[in-house]
Amino acid sequence: MALGERLESAWYGTARAPWWSLPLAGLYGAVSAIRRSLYRSGLLRSTRLSVPVIVIGNLTAGGTGKTPLTIAVAEALRRRGYTPGVVSRGYGGTQKEPQLLDASPDPAVVGDEPCLIRSSGVAVAVGRDRPAAAQLLIKAGCDVVIADDGLQHYALARDVEICVIDGVRRFGNGKLLPAGPLREPRSRLQQVDFRVCNGGVFSPGDVPMHLQGSQARGLLDNHTKSMADFVGQTVHAVAAIGHPQRFFASLRSQGVLVIEHPFPDHHAFVAKDLDYGDSTPVLMTEKDAVKCQGFAQENWWSVPVRAVLPPAFFDDLEARLRRPRSR
Repeated sequence: MALGERLESAWYGTARAPWWSLPLAGLYGAVSAIRRSLYRSGLLRSTRLSVPVIVIGNLTAGGTGKTPLTIAVAEALRRRGYTPGVVSRGYGGTQKEPQLLDASPDPAVVGDEPCLIRSSGVAVAVGRDRPAAAQLLIKAGCDVVIADDGLQHYALARDVEICVIDGVRRFGNGKLLPAGPLREPRSRLQQVDFRVCNGGVFSPGDVPMHLQGSQARGLLDNHTKSMADFVGQTVHAVAAIGHPQRFFASLRSQGVLVIEHPFPDHHAFVAKDLDYGDSTPVLMTEKDAVKCQGFAQENWWSVPVRAVLPPAFFDDLEARLRRPRSR
């Protein structure tokens, strides 16, 4: 068993964490605690922007549904008269300097998630220096900044924190990396403004979120097709996301017969990755589709999803944005 699979089994299964991971988890926790205290004390500086900042992140390594939530929050704010922009590190891309994305960004340069968010019509800036990238959004006219995957990025001061939880896997064995999946202790949840739970089992205080996807979109011609047309049909299912099984399970729940093809998160696809030697349809996530567009073939489909949340959540979020800001 590969190391990654062994750790995954320990994090979310019945296997025990490797002995060597426990002292490393202790070291990781100590370093993280020192870093947080340095920011709280002001010895490390957090940059406060001239506009409100909403941070969307998670406590666990891997995917929880942050990107669909980021898009949903941006769309909700636009409907309410705001001009939101999203700042991202651009993980998986090569861009280092802050950059405001144009209408057709290259995922190999700026990362797959920023490209997907940009395709929804919202302004996006990427850069390792997130405060500097966020300034590009403000100069472009944005009046609220959403930081995608920024919960642990304390260099950017925030007005609202949203933690996304995988409702199926929750927090695994509850241990810190690498013995468990946690980036920060579970006590960190007491400090966030909202806990959004993506499917699965909801705990008291969680905001429920569901991902809905009823159509597939052809990569070659953008033609849409109902997912009902795939019921009872065998497909190659491709997912290079933090939790590929969520995508596979969602297809099966709609009656699709799935041949699983999981890849590492943010995998840089090439054409041979999807050469399965037959004419079986290939279904993939939207995040993966942005990286496969350049060599797409007939019968390749993306399955867009949208995050559905209670309207009261967006009411509460806007109310927090309207509160007087701390300096």
